[in-house]
Amino acid sequence: MREICYLVLTRFLPTLLDRKDRMSMALGLEVRVPFCDHRLVEYVFGTPWAHKTFDGREKSLLRAASADLLPQSVVQRVKSGYPAIQDATYDRMLRTQFTTLLNDRNAAVAPLLSVDRSRALLDATDNLRGVEQILTLQDFLTDYNVSFTI
Repeated sequence: MREICYLVLTRFLPTLLDRKDRMSMALGLEVRVPFCDHRLVEYVFGTPWAHKTFDGREKSLLRAASADLLPQSVVQRVKSGYPAIQDATYDRMLRTQFTTLLNDRNAAVAPLLSVDRSRALLDATDNLRGVEQILTLQDFLTDYNVSFTI
């Protein structure tokens, strides 16, 4: 779990923070991310996994630390992912990029994909989170010059 946390902090989190910055700046907002303070992140990163999930839920340590500071409705709230973007332009852009990717046999992610299943995913869903994840993986593989054969 420590390795997974490291990968999330060094690979996935920067993408989320970049998205947060771009979206907030587009509207002239200053958004704070207090749990991303490097001192807190370094401290919690060193905490054993059993302490972070002592009650079997995500963010157990954070919930316990903030229990007397926040309303119980907030402390007990189920974690939710980044909300999906509701803009039809974004949806069309994802579909276009994904279609281009599927037509590129030299794409870094190509060995991992079934073109038929990927096209079915694209056609069968209004929720394009899986498409976003594949495009993000493609960007990661390209940015870090990762290649493999299967």
